[in-house]
Amino acid sequence: MKYYLIAGEASGDLHGANLIKALTKQDANADFRAWGGDLMQAAGSNVVKHYKDLAFMGFSEVVKNLGTILNNFKFCKKDILEYAPDVLILIDYPGFNLRMAKWAKKQGIKVFYYISPQIWAWHSSRVHGIKKTVDKMFVILPFEKAFYQKYDFDVDFVGHPLLDVVADFGQKQPLDFRKKHGLSDKPIIALLPGSRKQEIRTMLAKMLTIVSQFTDYQFVIAGAPSQPLSFYQTILQHNQVQIPIIENETYALLHEAHAALVTSGTATLETALFEVPQVVCYQGNYWSYLLAKRLVNVKYISLVNLILDKMLVRELIQEEFNEANLVKELTAILDEKRRSDLQNGYVLLKEKLGNAGASARAAELMVGYLEG
Repeated sequence: MKYYLIAGEASGDLHGANLIKALTKQDANADFRAWGGDLMQAAGSNVVKHYKDLAFMGFSEVVKNLGTILNNFKFCKKDILEYAPDVLILIDYPGFNLRMAKWAKKQGIKVFYYISPQIWAWHSSRVHGIKKTVDKMFVILPFEKAFYQKYDFDVDFVGHPLLDVVADFGQKQPLDFRKKHGLSDKPIIALLPGSRKQEIRTMLAKMLTIVSQFTDYQFVIAGAPSQPLSFYQTILQHNQVQIPIIENETYALLHEAHAALVTSGTATLETALFEVPQVVCYQGNYWSYLLAKRLVNVKYISLVNLILDKMLVRELIQEEFNEANLVKELTAILDEKRRSDLQNGYVLLKEKLGNAGASARAAELMVGYLEG
């Protein structure tokens, strides 16, 4: 069968690549064409548009590149029609993919959606459009199935693909990470300040205020692949702190970490899957935060707490994200009793996420639906 996949971000490229590998095992005659990245290309797909050419963040950048965005839609539609796939598989990336689903449905193309947009968090009314345009939805968070059920839309929960990624990494992790980066034998406290420039400036500066108060530990920054080393060095110099920066090796750092301070996002879930005790941090623009509070319909900002539906990891949000609270909460997760409670919670988290094998389960279901 012929599969056309659309992933518009690095995470989608990763999960799309694993899905392609799994589909190849299920369908010996599988042929792939995709929007994605290097990982999907290496997995066996012909990638016709790279996700790095699709990254337009913020209102002003979208307006400035509106012509390019419209041309992307035009090219994608033409390319799909010429390829004539048996199914269009959309991977997250809702701003683009929900529009493509609507178009594809009108063309009579079967539409599968892998990794649901987070419509349970805000703008839930989009579910009605999804019901009309998506033939099969494959969700990765356990509460998403119940959410869609409220709207009489039966979806498949396949588990979280990050479980496979983390498990695979653990088998390949080299033993000389500390030696490679000149780290001491002191326990590591990982700092994950985010991936966007403004976010990193705000979060990292506050995180650095407590470094001198934990002399028995070594703090190490997880550098995002999207930012140059010089950007972090400037922040360190401004705050008169000198600690190591590990570029593009976040998983290797988490594998070695004793504890972590983590900016809210997917990184909180990744940290939990590596079973690292963490404090979740977030501080944004005051007015943007107030607006988000009115629009976003969730009890927690951390995926860990959302999935467990309880406060397992401490969240320091806005004014609570300060030096005194950071010292207090980091001290708490260095205590053995608290660490044990977190470890037990992480075990339950993995069980709720469906354990390993998400890509294989999704592929088996997809091929079954297509053949059936």
